[in-house]
Amino acid sequence: MDSRDPRLILANRLRALRDERWAGVKVRQTQLAEALSGNGRRSVSVQLISSWESQKKPTIPPVSRLEDIATFFATRRSINGQPSRLLDIEALTDQELAARDQLAEELMQLRKNATAPRPGSADSDEANEIITSLRTGPWHFAAGRDITLICAQVPQDYLKDMAYADPLNPDHIAMYRYSDLDSLFELHGHVRAANPASQVTPRTAAELQPDDYTAHLGALGGVDWNEATRSVLDRLHLPVRQIGDWSGPEGAYFEVTEEDGRTVAHRPLLDQTGGRKILREDVALFARAVNPFNRKRTVSICNGMYGSGTFGAVRALTDARFRDRNAEYIRERFGDAEAYCILSRVTVENGHGLTPDWTESETRLFEWSRLQ
Repeated sequence: MDSRDPRLILANRLRALRDERWAGVKVRQTQLAEALSGNGRRSVSVQLISSWESQKKPTIPPVSRLEDIATFFATRRSINGQPSRLLDIEALTDQELAARDQLAEELMQLRKNATAPRPGSADSDEANEIITSLRTGPWHFAAGRDITLICAQVPQDYLKDMAYADPLNPDHIAMYRYSDLDSLFELHGHVRAANPASQVTPRTAAELQPDDYTAHLGALGGVDWNEATRSVLDRLHLPVRQIGDWSGPEGAYFEVTEEDGRTVAHRPLLDQTGGRKILREDVALFARAVNPFNRKRTVSICNGMYGSGTFGAVRALTDARFRDRNAEYIRERFGDAEAYCILSRVTVENGHGLTPDWTESETRLFEWSRLQ
């Protein structure tokens, strides 16, 4: 990376604050992570701080984190005692407050420079758009980009008793062949509104044409019926797998590989009532990565063990009450990651999957990212 790149200048300044802010003291990344994670704030990992200071592909911290970093380095009292801490603004002396304001102003200007569009960057027409979508909204893409939303096709055995699904019926409804219709209807409307200059095309996996694969892809539903979801997951090498063990004693589940190599199963929660199984909690996967068929486009996967989970994965970033906070969470958590995913709980009430709040730690079951 060119040393004049504004992103690298910001990264170097953040590193210099840790190494050189106070004479004779080098602040460790673990100390800074402890302080930025305190007082009810969303946790910050050492890996995330390292990505902010990366010499190859630096991640740009959100404004709120830069403000906290300015507060931390405004006073040496931040590292007095164990663990390190972030003082309240009201606790700063006049001298410390002036230092904090000066540092915050500097960091904000560096961030403004780093986020400005550059020729050949993620904001240009020819670059990978995953970073752009993180900044502007997960379902917003550059104007004019084709977007394909893929569902499984409902098997003929399920359709044969549905009169309106018969193509020869005068009242034939072609959309009946799509699985996860709730999710498709919700996502299609949102994506169309967010991308008014783009063609948004719903397809069943069986209907995909060559050009569909190289657009921005959104795959809805699990691997059992949706061959496209299965194919894309195989190519992305995510540490999450959907295991369709429907006949097993505990049923189907998501299996994840933790950083220490352990595999962990995450299962939906079902009750038995009146001889029927009732879904109380589903498990949902949202994944975003570079399209394996076209590196200048993205692929997104919204998938649950059941339809409620798929709907929850979609609603996490379309529901007007939750989408902004969830979008901010993934911007802050994943930065400029080339690929990321979140596995979360989806509460089911009266047969309806409720929108998951990713800012609540108990909602998130697993998360992962891969830097460029």
